[in-house]
Amino acid sequence: MGLEAWFMDSSDEDQRKPHRLNPNQPVSLDELKELGVFYWKLNADIYETDPELEQIRKDQGYSYMDIITIHKDKLPNYEEKLKMFFEEHLHVDDEIRYILDGQAYFDVRDKEDRWIRISMRKGDLITLPAGIYHRFTLDETNYTKAMRLFVGEPVWKAYNRPADDFDIRQKYVASLQEPEREMLLPI
Repeated sequence: MGLEAWFMDSSDEDQRKPHRLNPNQPVSLDELKELGVFYWKLNADIYETDPELEQIRKDQGYSYMDIITIHKDKLPNYEEKLKMFFEEHLHVDDEIRYILDGQAYFDVRDKEDRWIRISMRKGDLITLPAGIYHRFTLDETNYTKAMRLFVGEPVWKAYNRPADDFDIRQKYVASLQEPEREMLLPI
């Protein structure tokens, strides 16, 4: 099964629940691509020797890699970290995550500022573009193990919303307008 994503409801019920609208409003991979979100499905059982992962890392310049296990018995300051991950924020670099085990959600904002929930499962690799507002949470299984990939040295700094004055946010927003801009030329 490929990646599944949908528009979220506005309920403030437990963040780990799916939060689908009723009826469900799915979001396609093409719609995610328009937001700069890219996806690969890989075989997580062979991540240490996977030639496809190696090729992606080479093509994208992902030189840094580490692995984080998000579970109350494995992650120091677990509750605090989960709260921090779920704060709406952006980064000045792309965020690249590869789920090696378990499952989780990434939520991203669309062009109209609506939340899209992306369900991440074992074998899913995703890149969120620098400047996109997003957040992360576990699902009700309360467990995921993820590879974090980076171009060069990792920068773990998150900038909570509002961060609209950041250059990277303005570049990101401008990149969303580009196809439309051609139609808005002065007459």
